[in-house]
Amino acid sequence: MPTSPAQRWADALAAWAIPDEILAQAPEDPWVHPPAMFKANPASDPTDTPSHRMARAALRLSFETAPSGAASTRKDGSVLDIGVGGGRSCLPLVPLATELAGVDEQQAMLDQFAAACADAGVPCHAYVGRWPDVAPTVPTADVVVCHHVAYNVAAIEPFLRALTDHARRLVVVELPAEHPTAYMNPLWEHFWGLARPTEPSAELFVEVVRSLGWLPDVGWSERAPRNAVGLHTPDFVAFCRRRLCLPAERDPEVAAALADMATPAVHRVAAVSWRPN
Repeated sequence: MPTSPAQRWADALAAWAIPDEILAQAPEDPWVHPPAMFKANPASDPTDTPSHRMARAALRLSFETAPSGAASTRKDGSVLDIGVGGGRSCLPLVPLATELAGVDEQQAMLDQFAAACADAGVPCHAYVGRWPDVAPTVPTADVVVCHHVAYNVAAIEPFLRALTDHARRLVVVELPAEHPTAYMNPLWEHFWGLARPTEPSAELFVEVVRSLGWLPDVGWSERAPRNAVGLHTPDFVAFCRRRLCLPAERDPEVAAALADMATPAVHRVAAVSWRPN
């Protein structure tokens, strides 16, 4: 019997696991995401990507034209952001989005999100926990967005079903064409002699969505990698070193290895949207 796309996704992500013999040498948790790396920055964050345009198109349905040519009236447009971080994905949807809600596993991320919403003057609600575990406590929204989270989710089917169950109009998922830490593959080879996988991919993600009965709309864009600006900063070097399960005294070696790496000027990003059935 052929393997389902969802199972292929899970199997491919399992191959990214850090081998036990390397993980046992890690002095710090390699999977921690520093909140500072996800803080919203209106001056530099992209605001007009295919993902944003898909979400805005759905939110514009909040405008209704009254009979007899009267002026349009505004209805609320709510957005739920899963893996919200500091709000980089949903804040560009304001003012079409009149209310934001965010789910994240780290309270520090949600604190950044709430502060950014206060600065933008938009009401927000924050829910700490892992999706879809906290889904029963989170209300539905007009649009559900989820950016750069999918590659962290092995059990992709219940994750996507919970996203869809919470969307009244549209789900928008953004993910890079390949695994977001693929840029570190040369570092794993350099420090550990470890070859890393090449799957899953955004194309496989689209297969998963289609196999679950939804009709995905896909848009592609090219942009500078998220890490390109801070590639040689001490914070990014430390992030890579922790991910590589190395001690802090190896920071100079990690910095030197990063300096020797060819950094792509752009990478491909997929925006995948679908309407709930």
